[in-house]
Amino acid sequence: MSVSINIPDLLRLASIPGIGAYRIRSLITHFSSAKEVLQASPRNLVRVEGIDKKLASFIAHYKDGESFVEEQLSRLNKVNGRIITLWDEDYPPLLKKIYDPPVILFVRGMIKKDDQYSVAIVGTRNPTQYGKLAAEKFAKELSTKGVCIISGLARGVDTIAHTAALQSGGRTVSVIGSSLDHIYPAENKKLVDQIEEQDRGAVVSEFFMDTKPDPGNFPRRNRIISGMSFGTLIIESDLNGGAMITATTAIDQNRELFCLPGNISEKKSSGTNKLIKLGEAKLVQTVDDILDELEISLRPILTPRKQKNSPPALTIFEQKIFDVLSEEPMHIDLISEQSGLLPSDTLVNLLSIEFKSLVRQLPGKFFVKI
Repeated sequence: MSVSINIPDLLRLASIPGIGAYRIRSLITHFSSAKEVLQASPRNLVRVEGIDKKLASFIAHYKDGESFVEEQLSRLNKVNGRIITLWDEDYPPLLKKIYDPPVILFVRGMIKKDDQYSVAIVGTRNPTQYGKLAAEKFAKELSTKGVCIISGLARGVDTIAHTAALQSGGRTVSVIGSSLDHIYPAENKKLVDQIEEQDRGAVVSEFFMDTKPDPGNFPRRNRIISGMSFGTLIIESDLNGGAMITATTAIDQNRELFCLPGNISEKKSSGTNKLIKLGEAKLVQTVDDILDELEISLRPILTPRKQKNSPPALTIFEQKIFDVLSEEPMHIDLISEQSGLLPSDTLVNLLSIEFKSLVRQLPGKFFVKI
């Protein structure tokens, strides 16, 4: 059954008290449009799962909502925003797969098809210098690979990740815990303008216009951040940090979770270190640690990485010498003794291995494995 969505009708339906995203999905799936739901009789409405007689009667006799719809569309127009519904083709495909996807997304900017190839980067609002540098490094390097950076526009790690993506010429999507006409924090209004004006991504919210940034909104926001991404990278977070909620939603959604290891005495790394310790997150040191894990998912946008050349073949005697070498300098006499070869034979074979770029000679007849 095809679904026909009229935005004003959907907004009116969503404005009815007691109607959440789950019930809206069930009702529209059953009736095929919001208009049909609003025109349905209580007798037909109770046939939908989750709709009892009392709620069915309330929906059928609900007459308010017209002024609400007008106000929503007026406010949305003032910020040059638009609405994407769960049934639209440009709705983020990964988000559609989570347990409780929003039926309405308020959007500034553009969500493009390739934005689905994304990684979320989140973390503390007060990162250490180590965290700041890491957030910038990972966001820039992922962006240059064509990966869209998803984050929450919060101070600290989120802001650094968005900014680094823009500076690298990449794309970024901000998911906020307020409405599009109440950007929070206020100092990031310029960042939002950059994202929109440079056509470098979008700002997204599931909250009705004129919704303030209340604390209870942010945990709901976090499920969208992880839900839009193939994987989530947490830079720094203490045990009670908001990023730990995002970690939980990523795990619940069966998405990859990555964490940057931190100083064991640093409180801001206690959450990330614990996730690594428990095996719930993968430890990352470089961007390749993420790309290796997500290579299949991100393959459509990634340039194939060069394969490492096979190591040059060694003779039996060269292999004997190479096996005793280490990354610490060793004198030729010690190498000769441990390999069981004469010093003259050892030197000849060492020079041969050096030509194969596997060993480097240091002053004083010391050698080190490369």
